[in-house]
Amino acid sequence: MVDWFTNLHPVIQALIATLFTWFMTAAGAAGVFLSKELSRKTLDALLGFAAGVMIAASFWSLLAPAIEMSEGGPVPAWVPAVVGFLGGAFFLRLIDRLLPHLHIDLPTSEAEGIHTHWRRTTLLVMAITLHNFPEGLAVGVAFGAIAADLPSASLAGAIALTLGIGIQNFPEGLAVSMPLRREKISHLRSFWYGQLSGAVEPIAGVLGATMVIIARPILPYALAFAAGAMIFVVVEELVPESQRGEHSHAATFGAIMGFAVMMTLDVALG
Repeated sequence: MVDWFTNLHPVIQALIATLFTWFMTAAGAAGVFLSKELSRKTLDALLGFAAGVMIAASFWSLLAPAIEMSEGGPVPAWVPAVVGFLGGAFFLRLIDRLLPHLHIDLPTSEAEGIHTHWRRTTLLVMAITLHNFPEGLAVGVAFGAIAADLPSASLAGAIALTLGIGIQNFPEGLAVSMPLRREKISHLRSFWYGQLSGAVEPIAGVLGATMVIIARPILPYALAFAAGAMIFVVVEELVPESQRGEHSHAATFGAIMGFAVMMTLDVALG
C-alpha cells in the first residue's frame, strides 16, 4: 500500500476504506443500466456469496483477533469474544424489530419492524441498509484496532477485510437495483436506491474506528460485536432469502465460493 495511505490516521483510513465499499455497492447497482433482468438463480447465488464472505470475515478478521488480543488479560480470552458476539447479535435483533424493512420478492404486507406507511421501495432499501451497517462497522473497527499497536491488528488484515466486503458489495448492489427495476422503477431511480443502501457504511466505519481508539479496552469486544452483527444478518436474512426458491444449490455453492474468497484474502494478506 502506498505511503500516503499508511501514514493516515486510522479513522481517516476507515473512512476511505468504507467509501470504497460504498463505491463497490454503487458499481454493482449500476448494472441495472446494462441488463433488464436478473434471474432468481443468479440472485440466490449472489446472496449466498455475500453470506460466505461475511461468515469467513467474522472469524478470520474479527473473532480470531479478538481472542488473541484478550490473551493474558484480566478475564479468560473467550469472554470478550462471547460477550461482544452476543451483544452484536442482540443489537441487530433489536434494530431488525424496530426498523421498517421489506425483503426482496415479498409482498408489502410482510414488511418487518414498526408499522409504517413508507413506500415499498424505501422498505426494500432499508432491508439492505440493515445488512450494510455491520459491514461498515467491521471495517471501521479493524482500522481502529491498528492504533492499539497489537500484533493481531495489522493494516494488511484491515485491507483484506475491506477488499472482501467490497467484493461482496458489488453483487449486493446489483441484487438491490435489479429487483427495484422489476418493480417498474426507472433505471436511474433503481441505481440511486441501490447505491444509497451502501451509504451507511462510511458512517458505521468512522463510528467503529473512533469508538475503539477512544476506549482501547473495548477493542476485543468491538471486534466480536461486529462479528455477531454480521452473523445475525447471514442467518436471519441472507441464507433464508437465498434458499427460499428452487435454486438452493446455486445459493449454497455461492456461499462456499464467498467463504473461500474471503478466507484466501485474509490468510494471504492478513
